[in-house]
Amino acid sequence: MQLNTYINFNGNCAAAFRFYDKHLDANITEMAYYKDMPGASANSPFAGQDDAVLHARAIIGGTELFASDSPADRYAPMGSTFLTLTFDTSVEVERLYPILSEDGKIIMKLEETFFAHRFAMFTDQFGVNWMLIHEKKMP
Repeated sequence: MQLNTYINFNGNCAAAFRFYDKHLDANITEMAYYKDMPGASANSPFAGQDDAVLHARAIIGGTELFASDSPADRYAPMGSTFLTLTFDTSVEVERLYPILSEDGKIIMKLEETFFAHRFAMFTDQFGVNWMLIHEKKMP
């Protein structure tokens, strides 16, 4: 058994995956579009949205992330779910924080906490919630 995360985007899945590929060294292993779906019809929730992503896969930090675009009337933001990147040093957290959070919404700015050398929470420009952490060893 394997547990994977599947997230939905509001029409910007391909752009998000290209962004993650560039900045997180993601390895995009699949990007299928609705226009390529066999038997697609004009009655589909994606009629007229040929470039919407039907299914995408990428490996980020050794974990496979699945995603797709949702029809606009079915899309719901992530709410209280976060993708978490854990780092061995604060240097990488400090490098990626401004890149990933740019044009997003800061929930908790990058700072030291009692449990982390560096910790941040934010929603990126694509609507994905992230936590970045370089943990402290707890007693």
